[in-house]
Amino acid sequence: HLSKKERFVEKNMSLNSEIAASSSSGRDWLFPSPSFSSSQHGRRLYSKPKPTSSCPPGIRRRRIKFSRTPTPTNDKPLIPDAKKVSVKDNLIFLPQFRFQFALLTLAISFFLLLRNTHLQLQLNHLQAEIHACHNLDTFNVPSPQNFTRNLSLTFSFTLLLIPLIIFNYIRYVSKSRCADNISEQVSLNKLIAYRVDVFLSVYPYAKPLVLLFATLLLILIGGLALFGVTSDDLVHCLWLSWTYVADSGNHANSEGIGPRLVAVSISFGGMLIFAMMLGLVSDGISEKFDSLRKGKSEVVEQNHTLILGWSDKLGSLLNQLSIANESLGGGTVAVMAERDKEEMELDIAKMEFDFKGTSVICRSGSPLILADLRKVSVSKARSIIVLAEDGNADQSDARALRTVLSLTGVKEGLRGHIVVELSDLDNEVLVKLVGGDLVETVVAHDVIGRLMIQCARQPGLAQIWEDILGFENCEFYIKRWSQLDGMQFEDVLISFPTAIPCGIKVASYGGKIILNPDDSYVMQEGDEVLVIAEDDDTYAPASFPTVWRGSLPKDFVYPKSPERILLCGWRRDMEDMIMVLDASLAHGSELWMFNDVLEKEREKKLTDGGLDINRLENITLVNREGNAVIRRHLESLPLESFDSILILADESVEDSAIQADSRSLATLLLIRDIQARRLPYVAMVSQAHGGSFSKGSWIGEMKQASDKTVIISEILDPRTKNLLAMSKISDYVLSNELVSMALAMVSEDRQINDVLEELFAEQGNEMHIRQADLYLRESEKLSFYEIMLRARQRREIVIGYRLANAERAVINPPAKSERRSWSLKDVFVVITEKE
Repeated sequence: HLSKKERFVEKNMSLNSEIAASSSSGRDWLFPSPSFSSSQHGRRLYSKPKPTSSCPPGIRRRRIKFSRTPTPTNDKPLIPDAKKVSVKDNLIFLPQFRFQFALLTLAISFFLLLRNTHLQLQLNHLQAEIHACHNLDTFNVPSPQNFTRNLSLTFSFTLLLIPLIIFNYIRYVSKSRCADNISEQVSLNKLIAYRVDVFLSVYPYAKPLVLLFATLLLILIGGLALFGVTSDDLVHCLWLSWTYVADSGNHANSEGIGPRLVAVSISFGGMLIFAMMLGLVSDGISEKFDSLRKGKSEVVEQNHTLILGWSDKLGSLLNQLSIANESLGGGTVAVMAERDKEEMELDIAKMEFDFKGTSVICRSGSPLILADLRKVSVSKARSIIVLAEDGNADQSDARALRTVLSLTGVKEGLRGHIVVELSDLDNEVLVKLVGGDLVETVVAHDVIGRLMIQCARQPGLAQIWEDILGFENCEFYIKRWSQLDGMQFEDVLISFPTAIPCGIKVASYGGKIILNPDDSYVMQEGDEVLVIAEDDDTYAPASFPTVWRGSLPKDFVYPKSPERILLCGWRRDMEDMIMVLDASLAHGSELWMFNDVLEKEREKKLTDGGLDINRLENITLVNREGNAVIRRHLESLPLESFDSILILADESVEDSAIQADSRSLATLLLIRDIQARRLPYVAMVSQAHGGSFSKGSWIGEMKQASDKTVIISEILDPRTKNLLAMSKISDYVLSNELVSMALAMVSEDRQINDVLEELFAEQGNEMHIRQADLYLRESEKLSFYEIMLRARQRREIVIGYRLANAERAVINPPAKSERRSWSLKDVFVVITEKE
């Protein structure tokens, strides 16, 4: 059994032997020989002199000699034979491998230094215990945490070097493998950059996650490095590392070379981290604002009106929808088109409309993409309006058809109905076949053509349509009134003091609307009444009044005499207008067509449209070629002999609505000037060929150059009507605005589309303007109810009147029971069957 002191001495001697063995194994060429007893080492194990008594020989400290082993001079130089060295042995001497070899040597050196320090600490600790056995007064015991701190410092440096070593090694291997390949190879830098770019692009949260990982890694490495160079604990060092990352000025309080170097390095990395974070946040904010600016955000609305597409009719459509929503305190209208949101908002702001509390939201997108449709809450919309594009009719209708297909493919389903504006009547059947019961169509081009013919033969009718179709005055409403069940339509007609009944929605016929029904029709349960009223909450049935029917002053004979009509310009549906005129004009009438389309090409277009010129019964076509804005060409026409002149908006010549209106105004002024110069001389030798209403006050009210010719101009831009209204030289048809009114009305109530289709169709009922002498005698006092009952004797419904000295007609007049005096120059607006 050995004593305690002998065991310590034996352990010390074995440790010294291990150090000597490790020192003599060739490791001393990397580090200087340490001397554990020299004064320059800096660590004295005792402060008093040694005791005078001699220590036992086994206890005395051995002096370990660290010296380099000299190389014998007679040995051969350690230079390998080039013939015996393989290619792999030569790799370390290549210039490309020197950097990797140096990094590897540095890592091994750190490891050996760490091992040497560990053994030295063990030796010092054992020596301290030996001297403690001899009752030494003072001694310095090395801290056992030095090994952990050195390990953390080494680990932090290793973490920084490992990616660099791996990167250079992979690049070297890739170059060595591709050295014999002649084809072009992608460098490792480009490949890594591409992979990083794909990773950041594919995964939306990759950038913040990479930034978070880099921040945590910097805090970890910095904390370990601080733990290795300071005396603080690891948790405090990690906190200091975070403070250096968050605020680069905190490293100013560091003391010592090591802590300051580490603190500056962490602060520099923190500046890079925060620069990347600021860039990431700035990019995120910019992308969000760019998304809002370009209209990519989602519309979170319900029961709103959705408009798909963009055209010249959008301004009038938004105005009508705003008026319709005024009684509800305003609504929401979403517009989606393939345009930038800023451009759409700027164009809407230029319209200078009062939207009366209605919010207009613009979004950029395609109605053919389901994702864009969901972005505007298409499934929750009250109604969806699909506008026709400007340009080719077939392409516009084809796009409308694809839009309807996209709408019907919404998985959530549609809450509202779809109102589609079509350019060609032939495509209506196909769109209804695809959309089914969800679709209501408005064939704008054909409707405007027929309306212009009606207005040309009945001056002032355009203003009537403008009042009825728009929401500013009176419009159509359908509602059920149970108290009217069992009453005849003749009695229902005079039961509304603030409305005018026009038809019945018959429940037994599947909800079919019958305009101008028989007086003997009895209201059944479930039937609804179609009326013309100011608003849906401004009318209700009242007590049945006592009305004197009376008799008509004379039988009505519709005067039909041959007419001469001039069409200036060219429309795509010219064949439809010709067929309508052939059906309505008297036999022997002439239709002159004046435009710059060649006569052969003109006949080909009419034939391709389905018109057989040889089968025309009542009219004769007269073709003239020329430009409608050149005075010399217009003077070649007998302008003073026409009963009606229709100035069409020539879509083939002008691209925009303003340019087309400018051309129409120039043609109008030239025609009026030529007529004013000719008519005084012609009137003395010839009698005027009066038209159907050439003697009415409507023509004189317009202050035209002659009471003989009625001129109707097709106007596309609503702002142009102010010029014509002030000059009063022509009547006009606001084609785009009337179509917008019809779209808005059908959007609010899809049942109204059946009414409009019948009024615009070739068969059924239509609006007419009648002279007052058909219903009353001179100076006869009658109430409006009495005039309505007299008109029922001819199966007509009187909806308004126009006094001889008034500027506009009155639709749905108030005080219908009060009697008043009428003039024979007054006219009445009626709904009657086509003659």
